[in-house]
Parts: sequence; C-alpha cells; structure tokens
Amino acid sequence: MDADKLKDEIFIKNCPIRNILSRISDKWSILTIFTLEQIPVMRFGELQRAIPDISQKMLTVTLRTLEQDGIVKRQAYAEIPPKVEYSLTERGLSLLPHLNALIYWAKEQMDDIMQDRKHNTL
Repeated sequence: MDADKLKDEIFIKNCPIRNILSRISDKWSILTIFTLEQIPVMRFGELQRAIPDISQKMLTVTLRTLEQDGIVKRQAYAEIPPKVEYSLTERGLSLLPHLNALIYWAKEQMDDIMQDRKHNTL
C-alpha cells in the first residue's frame, strides 16, 4: 500500500486501520503486551500483580480484546481449580518491535516532554 492511499484511508470514519490502532494503542493493551513480552506465559493473577493499577474488570476486557484480535492466546486447562494461561501469538510477537520502538521513543523524550508540560501549563 502506498503512502498516499494510506493517508486517504486513515481519515475515513470507519477505517479498519483506525479501529485496529485504537484497540492496541490504549495504555492497558500496551502494558499487557509489554508484560507478556517480559514473561511469555502468565496466569491472570500474575498479570494483574505485574500491572498493579489495572482493575480486574479492565484486565479481563483488555485480554478479551487482544484475544479477539489474535494478539494474545488464552489457554484453558481442564483442572480444578481452573487454570488459564495467557501468551503472545505470532501476531502479538510481530507487534513487539513497533511497541518497543514507541516505548523507547517515549523514554528518550520523557524529560523534555515533562519540561515542556511545566512550561506550557495554563
């Protein structure tokens, strides 16, 4: 896809690209994907402890959304008590270089951005 066509499509109200980007770019999705990069297989409670400010409901919604989009795999085991593990799929793994570049950029720019915010508060 050439850049001009992409520019035209991204501004369409129901553009699938916008929809996909909005689903993976919220803070909980990014943190969940980043956490699963650090520890490749995690249970729900482990994920919640690793992201301490996420609520149980928000983690559930985030994991379901990422699973629907084929970014996270949910593996349920027939055990008592039930055991469920989460991991990144191949699609999720292919997203990591892009997210890591964004995280690196944010870290690199953080001090300057924080300074700008101090100077530009109303």
